[in-house]
Amino acid sequence: MTRPIPEGFHTITPTFVVKDCRKAIAFYKKAFGAIEQEVMPSPDGRGIMHASLRIGDSTIMMGEERPDCPAKSAETLGGSPISLYVYVKDVDTAFQRAVDAGGETQMPLDDMFWGDRAGSIRDPFGYSWMLATHIKDLSPDEIAEGARETFASMAK
Repeated sequence: MTRPIPEGFHTITPTFVVKDCRKAIAFYKKAFGAIEQEVMPSPDGRGIMHASLRIGDSTIMMGEERPDCPAKSAETLGGSPISLYVYVKDVDTAFQRAVDAGGETQMPLDDMFWGDRAGSIRDPFGYSWMLATHIKDLSPDEIAEGARETFASMAK
């Protein structure tokens, strides 16, 4: 029986548009340990129409900008309105790996008021990735108090 959600996928699958899929694939392999699953060349053979990669237990898809497709890359748009939140076992190691691969630190690693140790990088293709490891289970009241303290200290 055909599964309504294919093996290895979840309900939501992020899909990126980039100018150069080969460069993006190489970066994601180096930065996040991505595994190439599928690469489909463009009909003219000069680029990549579709690719899928596995990062951890999740799949991402991507394709290159094309004149016949209205979607534009974050590179063309000057940034992306979305970011990806990625849980990893060791955020310190994962964050450094992403920076060493060419990611730009947007927010350094820190212990967050909601119980995660997290930091954000921007990849060379204009997408933001918040890498995190959950380090403490907190109640909603503890999170609210932590948020108040954090925002009060930021206002100073």
